[in-house]
Amino acid sequence: MPDIGSSTILRYLDRGIMGIVAPHIATEADARQLVRACYFGPLGERSFGANRGTDYNAGIADKAAYYREANEQMLVCALLDNLDAILAVPGIDLYSIGPNDFAQSLGYPGQPDHPEVVKTMQEITNRIRQAGRRMQGDVMQGAWVSDMLLDAGRRILSSEHG
Repeated sequence: MPDIGSSTILRYLDRGIMGIVAPHIATEADARQLVRACYFGPLGERSFGANRGTDYNAGIADKAAYYREANEQMLVCALLDNLDAILAVPGIDLYSIGPNDFAQSLGYPGQPDHPEVVKTMQEITNRIRQAGRRMQGDVMQGAWVSDMLLDAGRRILSSEHG
């Protein structure tokens, strides 16, 4: 998301997106705004309308059931700037740290692998998990295409062909 404004998030949700990664969540108010924008009531204040994500309301006779189902299926991820207040906000499924922005905020611009950055990110990850919450890496696996291609090439070159 470019921002956490309700109208911005709704543009994506109305197209059928079921997961939101929100940047720069620095305060409890930011976290609450994110939740309000992503979920239907009672947890949030998401708007409902005839759109592509609902197949223009075709076959949605029970909107209350649709709201419940949509809320259950929603995945909300907060890119953190301030931890303590944000962990208290219900409705955020997982958390993530933007390593480059985080490194810069610690005074190490362009150095996401700096030992102090890595140590602090691990401390934050531990605090999140101790609070019973999950980090993005706990539920999502990612790999760079270039890494996968290089690995495949290595396997081909290292295999014995008789």
